[in-house]
Amino acid sequence: MFSGWKGWWQFKKLPWDWRNIVVYSESGQDWHQFSGLIEHLNGPLGRKTCYVTSDAADPGLAREHENFRAVHIPEGLFLTIFFQTKEADVVVLTVMDLNNLHLKRSLHPVHYIYLFHSMGSTHMVDNEDSYDHYETLFCTGPHQIAEIRRREELKGLAPKHLFDYGHPRLEQVIEEGHAGRRDAVPGEPVTVLIAPTWGEQSIFNTCGSTLIQVLLDAGYRVVMRPHYQSLRRSPQAIAAVREAFSGHGRFEYIDRMGETDSIMRSSLLITDWSAMALEYALGLEKPVLFIDVPRRIRNPNWRELGIEPVESSIREQVGEIVSPDSLDGAPAAIERLTGDPDRFRAKMRELRETMVFRLGHSIPDGAAEIARIADRSEAVHFMARGVLIPGQEVTVMDTMAAHCHKPLYVAA
Repeated sequence: MFSGWKGWWQFKKLPWDWRNIVVYSESGQDWHQFSGLIEHLNGPLGRKTCYVTSDAADPGLAREHENFRAVHIPEGLFLTIFFQTKEADVVVLTVMDLNNLHLKRSLHPVHYIYLFHSMGSTHMVDNEDSYDHYETLFCTGPHQIAEIRRREELKGLAPKHLFDYGHPRLEQVIEEGHAGRRDAVPGEPVTVLIAPTWGEQSIFNTCGSTLIQVLLDAGYRVVMRPHYQSLRRSPQAIAAVREAFSGHGRFEYIDRMGETDSIMRSSLLITDWSAMALEYALGLEKPVLFIDVPRRIRNPNWRELGIEPVESSIREQVGEIVSPDSLDGAPAAIERLTGDPDRFRAKMRELRETMVFRLGHSIPDGAAEIARIADRSEAVHFMARGVLIPGQEVTVMDTMAAHCHKPLYVAA
């Protein structure tokens, strides 16, 4: 309680110029989503940024820069109060379901910018209304824009500002993949990475032990990399799989979401409905084997949009599908998928050009867009308080939108 009060009070005492751009991080696992944007905002753009995190181990708390302030507000009462009472121009976050759960929109006018943390679709794995309460969504590709616009059309929602942001994580993977690529060494076991999504129907909760045993028996090196939500929601299931193979020389366990070494070392990814398959295939230009466990569906009405989720439509373009009842067929599928790496790389390069925005420059463009929105929101909020900023044109409709929590921008 004391650390929560301390962080909340620390934020409340900040002058307004430190509240123009606020970034909120639920976990230090998300630092890699924000760090590039923050560095560009603080450096080339010279913008002050307040970073609020609920994780005491968040790497952002250790960052030092004259344009950067970090505040720790752990989960609990004062985080709830912080969300409901914060005064800021712009808040950037990766927290889904804003206003649907315990983290509510502020009582004050705030422009919320959501960063998609993956390239997955928006309408099957996520709740139906997960993205309804943000003014701006930073989208990774055309599929997300099509899905959000279709939902707005069907439900009569006000159009959001959808920025064609791209996916910095993919750019990082592409760069690191090119730098760290190495051909398989004859006689060395092929490394396969198992990194599924989370949930009761995911690989490690259903058939993980059987799958790992099949792969080890076939001579592969196996890396187990559970989703951090699995560690939080089903720790016993993860522990049981891990302990079953902990003494095997070709088995490895990793639980750091931001870690990339296992991704680089592996020749193939095994997953289920995780959107990580897109990063892996399009970024590293390596194939994916999908274990066909039941879909993880949080939106029972996902078919209303009439759009097949990218997690499903992409599967046969980047790999093969194996039934959980036919795991003995996994080694043969792996051999097929890894048989012609040059052909697969060329196919992935062509595919990602059509699926991902702003390849190579998402961070500087994204930081500039955040700054632009922050400037606009600042002008609106000053006008709402009866203060005008020279050089800023703000309409009465903008001011009404600020008070009514409506979008300030509509994409063409």
